[in-house]
Amino acid sequence: MEDDSAEIELLEQNLNKTHQISKRMISILSGLDARLVKLEKSILPLYTATQKLNQRSLNIDRALSKIDEVASSQEGIAAEEGLILRGPQPGQVEVYMDTLGRLNAAIAFKSSDADSWDTARLVETGAKKLTQLYTKLVAEGSSGSPPIAGLDFVPVMFPPSLLASLKPLVAFLRTLPVPSTHPSHPAAQAILATLKEAQRGYADMRGTWNCKALETYGKRVVDRAETLDGVVAGKEFGTWVSNLLRTAETEYSLLVDLAPLSSPSLLASTYDTLLTPLLQLFTDTNSSLTSLIKRSLHKYTFHALSAYSALASSQVQWETLLGRRGEGRKDTNELRDGTNAIKGVCLRSFPEFLADLKLAATGPGKGGEMGVGLADFVVSTVQYLDKLPDVERAVGSVLHALGDGNWKMGDGKRVGKGQRTTTGEVSETVLIQHYVYDVISTTITSVTAVSRTQRRGAFGSVFLLNNISYFHTRVLLKPAHPGLAEFLSKPTADILASAFRTAKAGYFDANYSPLMQALSEDREKEKVGSSAWKAATKEKFTKFYDLLEEVGERHRMAKVLEEDEEAKKAVGEEAVKLVVPSLQRFTQKQREKEFSKNPQKYIKLSAEEVERQIRSFYK
Repeated sequence: MEDDSAEIELLEQNLNKTHQISKRMISILSGLDARLVKLEKSILPLYTATQKLNQRSLNIDRALSKIDEVASSQEGIAAEEGLILRGPQPGQVEVYMDTLGRLNAAIAFKSSDADSWDTARLVETGAKKLTQLYTKLVAEGSSGSPPIAGLDFVPVMFPPSLLASLKPLVAFLRTLPVPSTHPSHPAAQAILATLKEAQRGYADMRGTWNCKALETYGKRVVDRAETLDGVVAGKEFGTWVSNLLRTAETEYSLLVDLAPLSSPSLLASTYDTLLTPLLQLFTDTNSSLTSLIKRSLHKYTFHALSAYSALASSQVQWETLLGRRGEGRKDTNELRDGTNAIKGVCLRSFPEFLADLKLAATGPGKGGEMGVGLADFVVSTVQYLDKLPDVERAVGSVLHALGDGNWKMGDGKRVGKGQRTTTGEVSETVLIQHYVYDVISTTITSVTAVSRTQRRGAFGSVFLLNNISYFHTRVLLKPAHPGLAEFLSKPTADILASAFRTAKAGYFDANYSPLMQALSEDREKEKVGSSAWKAATKEKFTKFYDLLEEVGERHRMAKVLEEDEEAKKAVGEEAVKLVVPSLQRFTQKQREKEFSKNPQKYIKLSAEEVERQIRSFYK
């Protein structure tokens, strides 16, 4: 208990000490707070003055910053103006376009009209510099010597490297202000005029360049036409026209990509300018070819027909291209004009060809001696007919325009019909059949007339057989072109077969009928066994062998069917069958009647020897 009391007393003493210490601390803190209040009252005026000074310092800093900004801006404008005036430098085109774009955008924020006009003039200058670069790049891609690769046309492609440089440039030029997109822009009208001029320059350069590339081949087509087959020459001309159309198509696609002004109306007018030299080249080339054909229509008929076929097949593609020139040029069609010029020549060719065949009957050799070989007009007619299938569409079209039968110029009736029908009721194939019939009929008539001009009919018969057989074989039996059979109607085949039979009969009549007549018996003459009868029989044998020798001599001079072994062999067989059996019968009969004590004196050759001799005529 005493210990507890002692501890409690000790605690009470410590508590009293702590209480005294707390009082002293409160007294100290109260004094410190009073001093702080006095200090705050003393510092407050100084703090207020310092805030004012800080605000003034901030304002001064802001003013200096604005002064620096204005100064920097003036220096930037001067630098940009120098950049624009110098023009785009190599490797800095993108920078140039970016700068011009910023200047153009800045016009909307200018505080005065004077500033706007100054900037607008700078933008206009930059636009002109860029269009000059555009024109320079186009000129580089449209100059030099076009590629030449023999007879094959090589398309003139725009250099890919220049195309890569032009495309971003064109894309920027299309963003420049023009009246349709920036009506209030001070330089819009001037920039539009600059872009129009550049676009016209593009059209002129590209048109002239492509014309230069195609011109060499156009001249070559005309020059080669004089030596090439007509169908081949016409196809070459058609290929050249196709290359021209392909070039025009390619240029339109390129124009769409590279035109600074891409509105439909401006594209149409630009394309019209670009096409002008190409169309003039086509007109000149077509005129040169037409003039060549007109100089000798008979010689160049198939040049005209083949060229007409090529032009007609290109009409749709051509009209599509020309339609891109705009509404104002719809009535102008150079291909149509050129096609009509060629067609006019083709229309003349059919009546003139028939007229030439008729005139062949009165040509050289009339009333005098001539060979028995193939007549030139017969060979040329076969060649003419062989080529018709190659230009069937052209022939059908022209004959349809000419009218059924009008190629005869009114001097005959159409075969197989009693009454003429209108052209619209007849297909083109039937028209060709009618025309081919007239060609073949006229040829047969002319060659028959020529054969009759021979003073010696036997030679005329050989001439007729040679020509009609050649004509019959090459047209009906073994045509060089399988398509010719389609143009041979039944009346045509019949007239050819009839002419061949008639020519062959005439040949046998002229050459072997005298032999047969020499062996014939005249029952009204002298009595059998009398001396007069014996003399007549001896004369018949003598005459027969003399005539046989004459026929042999004639066949040595006038070869029969020299170019057709098969037909020649067939004619020889018929000659043997005609003569030898009759000789055998006549010889046997006269031997039995003892016309002579020495018959071998008059029977110079046996039937077998005569047969071998006749066969030798056809070897």
